[in-house]
Amino acid sequence: MVKPFDVTKFRKSITKSIDGLGIGFNDPTDWISTGNYALNYLISGDFNKGIPLGKVTVFAGESGSGKSYICSGNIIREAQKKGIFVILVDSENALDENWLQALGVDTAEDKLLRLGMSMIDDVAKTISNFMKEYKSDYGDKDPADRPKVLFVLDSLGMMMTPTDVDQFEKGDMKGDLGRKPKALTALVRNCVNMFGSYNVGLVATNHTYASQDMFDPDDKISGGQGFIYASSIVVAMKKLKLKEDEAGNKVTDVRGIRSACKVMKTRFAKPFEGVQVKIPYETGMNPYSGLLDLFEKKGLITQSGNRLKYITAEGQELLDYRKNWGEQNLEIVMREVSNPVALDEHATPEINLEEEEAIQNIENGDTDAN
Repeated sequence: MVKPFDVTKFRKSITKSIDGLGIGFNDPTDWISTGNYALNYLISGDFNKGIPLGKVTVFAGESGSGKSYICSGNIIREAQKKGIFVILVDSENALDENWLQALGVDTAEDKLLRLGMSMIDDVAKTISNFMKEYKSDYGDKDPADRPKVLFVLDSLGMMMTPTDVDQFEKGDMKGDLGRKPKALTALVRNCVNMFGSYNVGLVATNHTYASQDMFDPDDKISGGQGFIYASSIVVAMKKLKLKEDEAGNKVTDVRGIRSACKVMKTRFAKPFEGVQVKIPYETGMNPYSGLLDLFEKKGLITQSGNRLKYITAEGQELLDYRKNWGEQNLEIVMREVSNPVALDEHATPEINLEEEEAIQNIENGDTDAN
């Protein structure tokens, strides 16, 4: 009889010979909400999850599209609610303490450490040194007993290389276009490898730029394709004008932004789906924003005349005008549809003209559409 393979002996041998080796699966156990139920679902397949620890998540978009609002505001606030310590790297030197506090972020040093640095090499060295100390202090402990840590980098696009600094000092502003994309990709790739086994997370913002390809008009993410391959989750964001009041009535002046979010890469839900999230200047983002459009797109809520209709599991009919579909009704739908399979089973092949038009505006770069 053939002797079975001794996996225990092999595991001990390879663990001793390779430093930092991860054995087994590293499925996420800790999730952080983005502050918006619809966006949570599109990223993770669950309304209450969002982004995972142990992975690298990138929100990329143009200036004013809501990247910092979600990453440095909502995600940090929700992480702190779960006892996760946050290290915030502010490469833009633009995050104001009062603004963060207004979004509910606790800026106390025992909850948040802000680091102002703009060199890619410095950020890489900081993360590397942190992981060495983290492994030394907590590597032998049970994962449940390790402190949870989240890095937030705002933003990758503003980071520089030594060549950038050297050229600036010499007055020669050619830029370091060759090394910077490679450096950013290497930074993200190393973080993916280091963080997975220790449940440390990274959320970063990045910039996008207009495409010069007439056959591929979508905005391009700074850092190249290698950067996207190295990231675990990528969300592209587009800035649209919000011209409506709190009651949903159309107005002529701009009252905020509509952030068109499209999940370009995720392993936890169906990619390339999008939602428009409203961020009014006066009140900020409503966590239910975009949820009604998502349910319509999936065929859960249907048009009935000039009203919207939903049939509950008990057969009760929820019928009301779009403006009156509030949080209570949306909560009912969320409770009954708690997984992506159930949502997809209700999906309808019919095209929502309003949603289709919005998507076309995003793809065509029409930021004034409203």
